[in-house]
Amino acid sequence: MAKYQLRETALELLTRVGEQGGYSHVLLDQEMGKRHLSAKDGALLTEIVYGTLQNKMKIEYEIHPYLKKQKKLKPWVKWLLYMSVYQMRYLERVPDHAVIHEAVEISKKKAHKGISSLVNGILRNVQRNGVQDVEDIKDPVEKLSVETSHPRWLVNRWVKQYGMEVTKGICFQNLRHLPMSVRTQPLRISREAAMTELKSRGIQTEISRFSTQGFLITEGNILSDPLFKKGQVTVQDQSSMLTAEMMDLAPGLLILDACSAPGGKTTHIAEKLEDNGKVIAYDLHKKKAKLVDEKAKLLQLNSIQAAQADSRKLGEIHQRESFDRILLDAPCSGLGVLRGKPDIKYHKQEQDIFDLRRIQDDLLSSLAPLLKVGGKFLYSTCTIDQHENEEAIKNFLEQNKDFELDPAFKEDLPEFLRDSMGLSEYGLQIFPQQWDTDGFFLTRMVKRAK
Repeated sequence: MAKYQLRETALELLTRVGEQGGYSHVLLDQEMGKRHLSAKDGALLTEIVYGTLQNKMKIEYEIHPYLKKQKKLKPWVKWLLYMSVYQMRYLERVPDHAVIHEAVEISKKKAHKGISSLVNGILRNVQRNGVQDVEDIKDPVEKLSVETSHPRWLVNRWVKQYGMEVTKGICFQNLRHLPMSVRTQPLRISREAAMTELKSRGIQTEISRFSTQGFLITEGNILSDPLFKKGQVTVQDQSSMLTAEMMDLAPGLLILDACSAPGGKTTHIAEKLEDNGKVIAYDLHKKKAKLVDEKAKLLQLNSIQAAQADSRKLGEIHQRESFDRILLDAPCSGLGVLRGKPDIKYHKQEQDIFDLRRIQDDLLSSLAPLLKVGGKFLYSTCTIDQHENEEAIKNFLEQNKDFELDPAFKEDLPEFLRDSMGLSEYGLQIFPQQWDTDGFFLTRMVKRAK
């Protein structure tokens, strides 16, 4: 793809994400599939889109002096400026003159000469005179908010919950690339055999401490490798792998995965069961439940039964005390996965956290009767907000006296996590800066006889 077309595509994606609420990772995947981009072009497109989104608030602040006289600019013009300044400021291998030239050409194509002159003038000013310095911001919360492009309400919230130093770690880590991690399908290939085979094809790997099936891709493209295409390995973040590892699974158990799509945890559970037992997996949306089915088929797992249902109403489908284990990977704000989905931080509002918590509470209370006495209930989220995590579990335990936190939870954790700063009386909070993973929360409860 010509560089001009690539940047035009990046602008289209950014405008759709920023103004229409599209999901960056979904739109990028669709675009790369549709255009059959080379690895090099795909990497550059991803870098421009994600990098611009991750740094949008900072860039907006930096070029504000050049924009303050412009009363009303169309959204695409602003996004063209943001992505151009991102390339000029953060991508050393792209010459400034090339960025400016292509931005001007795009603006000529999309609008009249006045807009292209404006774009040219602002970018030339950035090139010659530099930008406004965030070090001039005196308020530490405001400075951190702008410097790392996180909304102020979110930074304020994390500072109140965890303090300034932990919040700084979260915010700066969210600007860094998330390493890709994968999980083997152990009934088809061992981790050692997979890593050896990948090495022979120039893909470098490193063992994960979170799962006996997991490893990191440190160099090379796993997505084009036969092991991935044939379902012998599957992409999953390391912290997410911890879920099935902590469910205390054994062959023959009956498992409920209440919010299962797209199926990463569901298939991991089936693997831990040695595909001997049953995993009943639900999702609220039929299309998403179908994704779980497709993933199970690709990984050649037969113990998974996926269907559409509202998991708050599963008591109408299943008898009380039916399941040996229940996983509720609850719908959440997603504030732990901002590295891979940076648009979330701009689309979410604080009220969303409270709205989601009501759904989490409903799911917990609706699913609890379906667990057998002595059975184990694992709750997880991909957020780092206490209201959705520790506070949700505290509230559930206060209202369900036949449940308690599993006394063996801490000792069953991998040794390196047993003294984690995120470990509390209600579970384990994993922060993205600790082990270079997504932010994640999980806990395990046991149902006692009443």
